[in-house]
Amino acid sequence: MESALNIFIKSIFIDNMVFAYFFGMCSYIAVSKSVKTAMGLGIAVVFVLTVTVPLNYLINEYILKEGALSWISPSMADVDLSFLTFILFIAVIASFVQLVEMVIEKFAPALYNQLGIFLPLIAVNCAILGGSLFMQERAYVNIGEATAFGFGSGIGWWLAIVMMAAIREKISYSDIPKPLKGVGITFIITGLMGIAFMTFLGIQL
Repeated sequence: MESALNIFIKSIFIDNMVFAYFFGMCSYIAVSKSVKTAMGLGIAVVFVLTVTVPLNYLINEYILKEGALSWISPSMADVDLSFLTFILFIAVIASFVQLVEMVIEKFAPALYNQLGIFLPLIAVNCAILGGSLFMQERAYVNIGEATAFGFGSGIGWWLAIVMMAAIREKISYSDIPKPLKGVGITFIITGLMGIAFMTFLGIQL
């Protein structure tokens, strides 16, 4: 059994959602034009992943998987509701994204306007759903491990988008060939950063 610290470190550097799996690329590319907006969206993603992954862990353990309903009645031990996984996971994610959107609109309207459509789109961000599905696939043994994975995955995504935003702010002053400006050079840099993050595969945890 892995420790929560190992899971946390691995989810940031080795199993990074962007550089290892290229999840959440739509908002990663679109919002990484400035560090300020990238920071805001990254923090929102960290919060949503940290809350939804352990909550979906509880839903999976006590409602969805085969035998999960045995706590209600022994006669329900054979019930398997795993076919509802996507529906329930997305419902939980959408609820918390709506909460985050309302809070940001209330307390940081400028950031809310800068993020635009990409804030509600966190609900369909494959990195968010991927966090819950990876949690389910890896069968973490307790909610502490699931929370560590969700928090680490969020930090990894936040780190990726802030790093990219910082680089894009710097290269805006560089003489980049016209065909590569914008998305083109962003994809090239992302690939190079993904290769760089592969060096963390050698970490022994």
